[in-house]
Amino acid sequence: MNSPATLRYLSPSSSFRKPNSFGKQLVFNINLPSNCKFPPNHNCCFKLITANTFFRTEVPVRSNRIRASSNDSQSQSVQRQGSLVEFITSERVKVVAMLALSLALCNADRVVMSVAIVPLSLSHGWRQSFAGVVQSSFLWGYLISPIAGGTLVDYYGGKLVMAWGVALWSMATLLTPWAAEASLWPLLAMRMLLGIAEGVALPCMNSMIARWFPPTERSRAVGLAMAGFQLGSAIGLTFSPILMSQGGLFGPFVIFGLSGFLWVLVWVSATSSTPEHSQQISIHELRYIQNKGQIHTIVEGKSKTSKGIPPFRRLLSKLPTWSIIVANAMHSWGFFVILSWMPIYFKTIYHVDLRQAAWFSAVPWSMMALTGYFAGVLSDLMIQRGISVTLTRKVMQSVGFFGPGFALIGLTTAPSPSIASAWLTLAVGLKAFSHCGFLVNLQEIAPQYSGVLHGISNTAGTLAAIIGTVGAGFFVELVGSFKGFLVLTSVLYFAAAVFWNVFSTGERVKFDDST
Repeated sequence: MNSPATLRYLSPSSSFRKPNSFGKQLVFNINLPSNCKFPPNHNCCFKLITANTFFRTEVPVRSNRIRASSNDSQSQSVQRQGSLVEFITSERVKVVAMLALSLALCNADRVVMSVAIVPLSLSHGWRQSFAGVVQSSFLWGYLISPIAGGTLVDYYGGKLVMAWGVALWSMATLLTPWAAEASLWPLLAMRMLLGIAEGVALPCMNSMIARWFPPTERSRAVGLAMAGFQLGSAIGLTFSPILMSQGGLFGPFVIFGLSGFLWVLVWVSATSSTPEHSQQISIHELRYIQNKGQIHTIVEGKSKTSKGIPPFRRLLSKLPTWSIIVANAMHSWGFFVILSWMPIYFKTIYHVDLRQAAWFSAVPWSMMALTGYFAGVLSDLMIQRGISVTLTRKVMQSVGFFGPGFALIGLTTAPSPSIASAWLTLAVGLKAFSHCGFLVNLQEIAPQYSGVLHGISNTAGTLAAIIGTVGAGFFVELVGSFKGFLVLTSVLYFAAAVFWNVFSTGERVKFDDST
């Protein structure tokens, strides 16, 4: 007995490009025997006859591109893929795990300088203001690449761009200690190269998650990826003093740099830019991703909407875009101020040694990794329970900004390093809720421009981070207290939270006529 089935041919050949063939994905409803099976790697042909125009064309289709199922098996596969076990063992989780590892290396490579700057300042006689300039040199490079990197991600896909990015920043990390021994300018050049290469990391992450995860799982996926990002801070801050005590200034730079090259080899050989191009993904998982609302218009790895110059003027003409830009700027300000200055803050305010200062600064980032995933699960659960996407993003972002604002004020009153570390842990932990606010919102308001939009907002965030990192050093020299700068940061957090709640949305925004 025949049962209704759906045949999806995802990569049509040129023989289908006729006047009455529209779109890049063709769907045919056919009747197949219920016991019909296609042998692996089998090439078969189908003949298409339209109702009003008679023509015949043979299309070679590999069996792993054929999706044939009854309605019953379709619902069973959706339910099965939605279970926790299937989620953990799925191909999409392997992809996000690799993304988390890359972001861990990304942050570990950048925070090594937060520890190394102390012995470098002592050996070169640098003042705190100049130490801030040296640390901010990473951000000079990071300012250049996000927009260009986001555009490349939209055009070539996340796999290729991420591979090149990790390779370049690993090389810059590996060469940094030799540059530091040579002179100041090679050191600044390596830090700039590190920033240029790392500027593509988050746009790549966002692009890969948008393609591999349905909307109901994206917050959780971002939480997993960003957990790696925060653990990278903890790993870098914790192990850098230990590696430096054993191998000198070269130790952490060499270890983290070589680890990046190893990651590239695994990434290139084991992942794909989209589920449709994956050789490892099961039919059930691919069907689940597509049935949950994923829309793929990818032909040969390139998106139709991403060809050509992105509509920058239209993107910047919408207030939801500016809500993301402001949120990213404030997030980066707080992130880099805490990341760059907390070891020095604990050393100067509480007079702890470098290893203890790094430890007190590393604990909060571990908490951020945990709370980030919890926020992702909570965000997805809210949406699944019927709460609107807009309200969910506003709640997440409010916790991510109001929480750190109040916690930093508490940090300024801490009488001991242990209490200060507790306040800092609370601030950084609540800050992770932002990842389920503006960071996921990029995919929702402009999925076809998520890479370039992330690049635009990252550029604004980098400018804010430069001002915050350099400004903190000059503020301490002029005012004589780091606590005043923390209070200023709290006020900015509150203002950014209000702006977000007024102008953000979780709905798709129409940026061009093709949307």
